[in-house]
Amino acid sequence: MGDPEHDLTDDDPERWLLSAEERGNPATAVPGWTAGNLCIPLVHGAEYFDRLVEAVERLDEGDHLFFTDWRGDPDEQLRPGGPTVAQLFTEAVRRGVTVRGLVWRSHMDRASFSKAENRSLDREIEDGGGQVILDQRVRRFGSHHQKMVVLRHDQDSTMDVAFVGGIDLCHARRDDADHRGDPQSLAMAAAYGPTPPWHDVQLEIRGPSVHVLDTMFRERWDDPTNPDSHNPLAYVRDRIHHARLDADPLPPQLPAPAACGPMFVQNLRTYPSLRPPYDFAPHGERSIARGYTKAIKRARRLIYLEDQYMWSGQVAQLFADALRANPELHLVVIVPRVPDQDGAFAQRPQYVGRWQALELCRKAGPDRVHVFDVENHEGTPVYVHAKVCVVDDVWASVGSDNFNRRSWTHDSELSSAVLDTTRDPREPRDPTGAGDGARVFARDLRLRLAREHTDRDPDGHEDEDLIDPDAFVATLEAGAEALDAWYAGGRVGPRPRGRLRRHEPEKLSRVTRLWATPVYRLLDDPDGRPLKLRLSGEF
Repeated sequence: MGDPEHDLTDDDPERWLLSAEERGNPATAVPGWTAGNLCIPLVHGAEYFDRLVEAVERLDEGDHLFFTDWRGDPDEQLRPGGPTVAQLFTEAVRRGVTVRGLVWRSHMDRASFSKAENRSLDREIEDGGGQVILDQRVRRFGSHHQKMVVLRHDQDSTMDVAFVGGIDLCHARRDDADHRGDPQSLAMAAAYGPTPPWHDVQLEIRGPSVHVLDTMFRERWDDPTNPDSHNPLAYVRDRIHHARLDADPLPPQLPAPAACGPMFVQNLRTYPSLRPPYDFAPHGERSIARGYTKAIKRARRLIYLEDQYMWSGQVAQLFADALRANPELHLVVIVPRVPDQDGAFAQRPQYVGRWQALELCRKAGPDRVHVFDVENHEGTPVYVHAKVCVVDDVWASVGSDNFNRRSWTHDSELSSAVLDTTRDPREPRDPTGAGDGARVFARDLRLRLAREHTDRDPDGHEDEDLIDPDAFVATLEAGAEALDAWYAGGRVGPRPRGRLRRHEPEKLSRVTRLWATPVYRLLDDPDGRPLKLRLSGEF
């Protein structure tokens, strides 16, 4: 039977992960999940970028580098002093590496998007000998939001690695646990200062799942629909500017790497219902929504979220139902203090959505919904861009998707759910009492994030009051209460330990809600499902 600490004979992964039928997209070549993977969370851009440089520099002739991105800045320094994104990738091309990228053909910069930057990344990598497609195969006002890099070795598959999560290859992302921001900053709301602090997570994956992510890239690259087919004006502009619109064939896919770790990984996606349709998702794909739904319905003690938005009432209903069904369940949510841009039109619709979502959850679980935002030790708010979910220290996910209808139905997204077979020996070993047992990956991810937010020893020597779900909640609440009281008392005496503040949704007038609510529903949180699913309320 094997080592019981690494055995799922009494815990079929399908209890937590989607079956092929539940994924709901028979057109894809992506399997339900893969076993034998090793996953490492990379917290913050500085850690991720350092590992990315190390991994790309190991590529040589005949190897593959595939990436997708929402925004790309070719001059972003991945380490202090470089290399930049463009330097790293073009030097790989010179070594004989096949470099291919799919980057969203963004909206205009004056709308706080990144059209010019993405065009620049395209040009620099193309000039270096790689190929980057600016991809507009999205719904109106939609985006390609996936952030993935896949590195394949033709001579030694044990070196294959992929990176998936919330971190773009662009300005503002290279922050660390001190949260003083990336020196190459972006303009954001004034509250975040000149170099906005940025909290984010990326996942490093090794094992058979790398081959799955390679397949996902190939499905989108090989889709025959022209990348500008949904925007004729963009097509003309791109022709004038000599942007690449046609994808050359990719080299043959390399064999899948062998098993190298104890983890199941399920790679989940969002693609909208689109005309003309994607060949690999003719009715779209909503496996992210379905994967979260399945896991959250199993929650009994603790759902831990870090999310940029948490603003959709329809998604919040899933958490509200879980809170009502399980009287011992707590929901902990870490969000940004304020939206990323100033101005009524940018902020008020988001406030409407977040207020609706959090009120729905709080009504379902009074005293069991705990919402915090984060600041650095200088008191500057930290922009929480992470998209992390941990359920009962068993199932965990890191991805590009936020907890809203847009991410679950409308934009293209990519998330990786991890189910570790290694049971955690720390008490409580089975927090829910259902026999699932806490798993090392999920618990370690939650604890690593909690240590930073509470200013604990990063090596885990002060975890005693963070492991048990009830003690964890009490510790976070006590820390936020102490910091809030220090501010309320005029900041007299030493600053209390910790970085969390209690988050209260912005109170809006009736007039503001009247105009902001339709804007939120139509522009901020649109619905990309087929009509039948919209009418049924299902994903």
